Amino acid sequence: MMHQTSGRWRLGLGLSFLTVFLWGILPIALKVTLQALDVYTVIWFRFLMSFVLLTIYLSVQQKLPSLEQLQANSRKLLAIATIFLAANYFFFMQGLALAGAVNAEVIIQLATVLLGFGGLIIFKERYTLRQWFGVSVLTLGFLLFFKAQLTNLITAQGQYVLGSGLIVIGAVAWAIYALTQKQLLQSFSSSNIMLIIYGGCTLLFTPLAKINTIFTLDILHLGMLLFCGLNTLIAYGAFAESLEHWEASRVSAILALAPLITLISVWLVANIFPNLITPEHINLIGIIGALLIVSGSVTIALGKSEKKKTEG
Repeated sequence: MMHQTSGRWRLGLGLSFLTVFLWGILPIALKVTLQALDVYTVIWFRFLMSFVLLTIYLSVQQKLPSLEQLQANSRKLLAIATIFLAANYFFFMQGLALAGAVNAEVIIQLATVLLGFGGLIIFKERYTLRQWFGVSVLTLGFLLFFKAQLTNLITAQGQYVLGSGLIVIGAVAWAIYALTQKQLLQSFSSSNIMLIIYGGCTLLFTPLAKINTIFTLDILHLGMLLFCGLNTLIAYGAFAESLEHWEASRVSAILALAPLITLISVWLVANIFPNLITPEHINLIGIIGALLIVSGSVTIALGKSEKKKTEG
């Protein structure tokens, strides 16, 4: 039996926007943190902090998962979700180091596209004609917005192409994780799922982490690291809960806004703190593409059928 949404689409929409905002501003904090720490230690700390805080919260609420809930099928799905989320982090961070931040942002959007189509195929979700028009507008927007970067992908050589390929693998891994997460909502609450996944990912990255380097951080980098940990907990918690209330295909449409949030945030921070990060420059074609991305995403997300309009 496939997971069915609660029908509370307004709550799902709000949680999706919270997720995309937190994921959109994360690269700034991550970029600052990586000035002082290696990628694996950052990933390990984010998972560990999320696991510890969520364990404390669920303990207080007396909502920790029980062993009786771990049936054979759910154990397999939890293992798949854990491995593929860890793989997403691993391949994305490796690709980011080789291909650069802007390329990473455009290529990783493949993840939300795959999530949307996975929702259509696996969970039998349906797009209206208006929503398919939104997909077309969204696609055109991305093509315009990342025109220069897409050209670079075709003409690039060596490690640049390798890095891009690793990010593609990371995007596929994330889509598999997200679709598995949605099916797990049949057996567990979203918070219980994330607790188990956080714990599993922490164990997977422990051998790679250089834990002692965390104790050498200054106030700025320690603050950024703590923010990255909190961001992971809240953003993935909101994402997991959004899938409980809204279709995966529509959640994915909102997540497609993440690069815009990132670029706007980078512009603001670069103007306020010019020594912290380098601003991104967008030409007229890029601005038009950005507007099309927003328009297409909103069309997909809010283009509900007549039946859906009566819910919520």
